[in-house]
Amino acid sequence: MTLSSTLYDHRPGLLERLAAGPVICAEGYVFELERRGYLQAGAFVPEVVLAHPDRVTALHEEFVHAGSDVVQAFTYYAHREKLRMVGKDDQSESLNRYALELARKVAVDTGTLLAGDICNTNVFDPADSTTHALVRGMFEEQVEWAADTGVDFVVGETFRYLDEALIALDVIRSAALPAVITLNLHGVPETREGIGLPEAMQRLADAGADVVGLNCAWGPATMLPLLEDLVNAVQVPVAALPVPYRTDAEHPHFQALVDPGYSDFPAGRPFPTGLDPFTCNRYEIADFTRQAHEAGVQYLGLCCGAAPHHVRSMAEALGRRPPASRYSEDMSRHVYFGSEPTLRRHNLEYGRRL
Repeated sequence: MTLSSTLYDHRPGLLERLAAGPVICAEGYVFELERRGYLQAGAFVPEVVLAHPDRVTALHEEFVHAGSDVVQAFTYYAHREKLRMVGKDDQSESLNRYALELARKVAVDTGTLLAGDICNTNVFDPADSTTHALVRGMFEEQVEWAADTGVDFVVGETFRYLDEALIALDVIRSAALPAVITLNLHGVPETREGIGLPEAMQRLADAGADVVGLNCAWGPATMLPLLEDLVNAVQVPVAALPVPYRTDAEHPHFQALVDPGYSDFPAGRPFPTGLDPFTCNRYEIADFTRQAHEAGVQYLGLCCGAAPHHVRSMAEALGRRPPASRYSEDMSRHVYFGSEPTLRRHNLEYGRRL
């Protein structure tokens, strides 16, 4: 056993860190790697893990550099159903194990938490029990591979059906691992079964989830008003990981956003690759972080669309100084807008007209 792995085995786990203060978990790998040209929008299958593993490692490192407390293995949409869509379901085990190993190395090197990840399967049908068994089988193998890698906990995320989330939770608990379970919303703040969010969170917590909450789809402005009721509904930590887009009451999730300035999108709508005009700036993310934390949220992060500068803003909003904060904005030496005494007066006077 190496020294680094020995030290890693003795650092605090998820629940210990949550007891000491908020935990930041950077997500958003799908969108960020699509923007960088290593993953195809639409299918959103993480083939990049096998084709360009160095790019995945680099993003893990960048998120930690920006302030993430967690390295989440890029196994989102790495289940057999998604891989089947691109003709690669026979590579399920190799892709998952490699993604977990990439994440493990960064977590060991940086002393951060290592999380496995499972998600909605898109085959779950509450009226068809055969799909329940199929879903369980996909979760079981992914969780087994995560446990083999030595993850600290497993994230089960983006569930629209509470019953599918409960299956995921049962599988994670059967592996004796802590579970973070988050639901995904669309038009209304309830599950696809029609269960209100406070009740859904209670049922997840009662079934043994260590952290419950929301991720994806809804932006900070529409997710924030839901959080206090969720915190009050349960005795376990609550998670909030919105997408960093300017959703509103009329368009509560990012699939519904409409761009009045452009309409010729390949998908017929801004989602998923034309969302740039709606992107939250880093200061909006800081505002959300402070307000969510004040509401009692302890597990914070961002989902699809997040970039490292957003994560840094989250960390700084919690009073932290991650390594990336060395490069946070300081306009005192700017040629036109600065205050440093040796700046040229003619440039500063020109700046007042800009």
